[in-house]
Amino acid sequence: MTRKIIIDTDPGIDDAMAIFFAFQAKELEVLGLTTTYGNVPVEIATQNALTLTEIAGVNVPVAGGVAVPSKITPRPFPDFVHGADGFGNIDYPAPKTKALEQSAAEFIIEQVRKYPGEVTLVALGPLGNLGKVLELDPEIANLVDEVVLMGGAAIEYGNVSPVAEANIINEPHAADAVFTAPWQVTMVGLDVTHQVLLDNSVLERIKAKSPEQGSFLYDCAQFYINFYSDRFGINGCYFHDASTIAYLLDPSIFEVELGAVRVACEGIAIGQTIFAPQGVSYPEPHWNDVPMTQVCMEVDGERMLKLYEDVMVGAL
Repeated sequence: MTRKIIIDTDPGIDDAMAIFFAFQAKELEVLGLTTTYGNVPVEIATQNALTLTEIAGVNVPVAGGVAVPSKITPRPFPDFVHGADGFGNIDYPAPKTKALEQSAAEFIIEQVRKYPGEVTLVALGPLGNLGKVLELDPEIANLVDEVVLMGGAAIEYGNVSPVAEANIINEPHAADAVFTAPWQVTMVGLDVTHQVLLDNSVLERIKAKSPEQGSFLYDCAQFYINFYSDRFGINGCYFHDASTIAYLLDPSIFEVELGAVRVACEGIAIGQTIFAPQGVSYPEPHWNDVPMTQVCMEVDGERMLKLYEDVMVGAL
């Protein structure tokens, strides 16, 4: 039996890696893509999501979502990481298909109520759409199977500030709402994604065996890999968004810890995901009665990259 998922995304080069991974995985049924601002403006994110469905040859609906944060001033788009187009400035043709008239939040609510207890929300960008879902239909949290999100850092340094990861700092108030809602959340954050490097050798093998998707990913990834090389002196790119799909396919690759997660919504630590391990009590009340989040702390990077390559070339 396949697992139904909706991918909330801000494509984004690493989003493209994750979305193709999900499309190729026989165990997953992608009900739709919903888009948010983040790596690019939401209008470009929506166009990019449509492009990915066309390249993959899948009939998956796309719904556009939130364009700005709910309470804070929008941050600049990171075109130095993903390019102005989100795909490494490769000048790919515009998609021919169109997005739904429904908003992202409306689409998510509709699908979750259609399949109660069956839908997993996979969040690859800022969490504004999930925050809007909770605002419009608070009971929906009891009907979602699981939320698996790429974002945050429990003990690892941040990548936008010393403590904040990009997706969380872009919409901290919605992120805090997501972590404190009564649904199961699994956080796949920098604690594990910074342990795994995807390099060109893997992308070249995927390109050779799966030319259409592989060539697109390879071309996009050069901009991304060059950013990491120039900024950090590493040979490859961190395996951020696709790690969520790997978790869905084989959670045994990861070691998780349970605890309450809250998000700092102002001040110098804005965007920090503050992790209170299960079983540790504090006199401050902010972690009382907060649902337990599964936080991924360790990962077998070799197994994860093998899983990614095998699925992408159709070996699994």
